[in-house]
Amino acid sequence: MNDHKDIDVESIQSAETVEIIETADTIEVVESADVDDAESGRVLIDPRGPRFGAAITVVVLAVALLTIPSITSVLLLVVQAVVFGAAAMFGLKAQPYGWLYRQYVRPRLGPPSELEDEAPPRFAQQVGLVFVIVALVGLALSSPIVAMVATALALAAAFLNAAFNFCLGCEIYLLVQRLRSRRSAAPATAE
Repeated sequence: MNDHKDIDVESIQSAETVEIIETADTIEVVESADVDDAESGRVLIDPRGPRFGAAITVVVLAVALLTIPSITSVLLLVVQAVVFGAAAMFGLKAQPYGWLYRQYVRPRLGPPSELEDEAPPRFAQQVGLVFVIVALVGLALSSPIVAMVATALALAAAFLNAAFNFCLGCEIYLLVQRLRSRRSAAPATAE
């Protein structure tokens, strides 16, 4: 796991300044001083869930790529767009692959050794959604090359996550956050 986005479960549970709120879907860490302020909390997730979802995404996108242009590829890309869209709009708890992980896989595993912030994987789902929409638009405009390239790029990113635990969308999110913090920390210059 990438250390910059992981949170050690024991350190959170032993900290006096946070309250752990665990549901079946997510774990939310809320600073004790701001328990009533929902915006102060971060939603933490089991990092194995998005990786499981990436493995399913690899299969879906690989079959879609191999069947472009066909109704099968359109249907698979629409299904994947719904999966990405649910996570992008409503959070990872709404993603169907995440639900499968929480219901059938996670109960058979031990607790995660670390948790990660939901924001980077959620951003990665948004990026995936953009690529799948581009692929669908390519198919709608009778441009299978555009559809193949967009699907192949989304497939490559999902494969990196599933096989090597490297979330490309998460890394882009973290890079953007660093650039934003540098920009906001830079002193204003008078002209």
